[in-house]
Amino acid sequence: MTRETRRHPLRDRLGRRPDDPAYREVHDEGGLRRLTASGTPLAGWRLQGLDLEPHATYLSRADVRGLVVLGGRVPDELARDLVVRGAVIIPSDPTCPVEPFRARLYSPFDLYGGLETAGYPSTVDARAYAWSREARTQHDAWATLLRAVHDDAVQDALVEALHGLDVVGVMGGHALERGSSDYADAARLGHALADAGRVVLTGGGPGAMEAANLGALAPTADAVETALGRLSAVPSFRPSVEAWAELALQVRDELGAGDGPARSYGIPTWFYGHEPPNVFCDGIAKYFSNALREDVLLVQSAGGLVVLPGAAGTVQEIFQACTPLYYAPEGEPLPPLVLVGLEHWTETVPVWPALRALGTGRPLGEVLHLVETTEEAASLLLG
Repeated sequence: MTRETRRHPLRDRLGRRPDDPAYREVHDEGGLRRLTASGTPLAGWRLQGLDLEPHATYLSRADVRGLVVLGGRVPDELARDLVVRGAVIIPSDPTCPVEPFRARLYSPFDLYGGLETAGYPSTVDARAYAWSREARTQHDAWATLLRAVHDDAVQDALVEALHGLDVVGVMGGHALERGSSDYADAARLGHALADAGRVVLTGGGPGAMEAANLGALAPTADAVETALGRLSAVPSFRPSVEAWAELALQVRDELGAGDGPARSYGIPTWFYGHEPPNVFCDGIAKYFSNALREDVLLVQSAGGLVVLPGAAGTVQEIFQACTPLYYAPEGEPLPPLVLVGLEHWTETVPVWPALRALGTGRPLGEVLHLVETTEEAASLLLG
């Protein structure tokens, strides 16, 4: 079932369609060229993360009242002229380790650039986490604004990337180690979903999340097994993020990732910055706000959610996913919520009895499933 026919109950709140007439953001050179060639009045438009110098002549004579320029490159003389004539310019901050007005998702190479030569602390990922934890930025209004704008920009990029795709979310614990049977099962689940045309969306971190992204990204079942064997040499990101990530980047390269349609996305957060992002994603939407990130992950997983064994964070995600399904209007199509691991969810972390109680007599109860294996979960979702 497609995203158009199976709409998540929260989608109207967070989902913004790129074909909406009110969606007037330009964030690539081609779009800016088309806009300037059309002669469209620029009032109400947002130019995001663009180099405006090649367009200075046009902008100097255009009606720019109400135009908003977000980051990018704006020569000083042009900036002064635009502001005098009614535009608003919000520049980037060179002290911020990320581009707040970025117009695209991160790649693993964006976040891990410099890893091999200068170590993990030198990477954008590590520096962004350190910046977000600094006392001087935690309660600083400007830094708060930059984080919020960054997360909104990343969300826009994610919504555009996933638009029209059948997305299945996979959740699970970050502590699951490479080389374990559960890690392998999660990877095979990711591959089964992606091989059937689904796009796999995870929390983008290590453990079960990495495994599902890995499986989805791998082009064949044999490639999954080869990658699992290679990765088992470094089971965890502890004690060395460098060793964990460097090996993963090598395996990603061996998989030939990047060829063909996107199959795998991750949504990690710097709120849990001690958990490094995994590299087996076609695109990474990394947020500062964990609350927003959690909502986006659930909203975008309109094709269903699979929950692998996990602890407190995973339990939080289960009930966060359950709440909109519980309150969904009568007749609303609901995505399946599939928990994997009978003993784990009934005895170790007994969430299942509470879910069943909540679902009794409600449509929620019809989409709740508890299975033992990832093969059963895939079968449920793929029909």
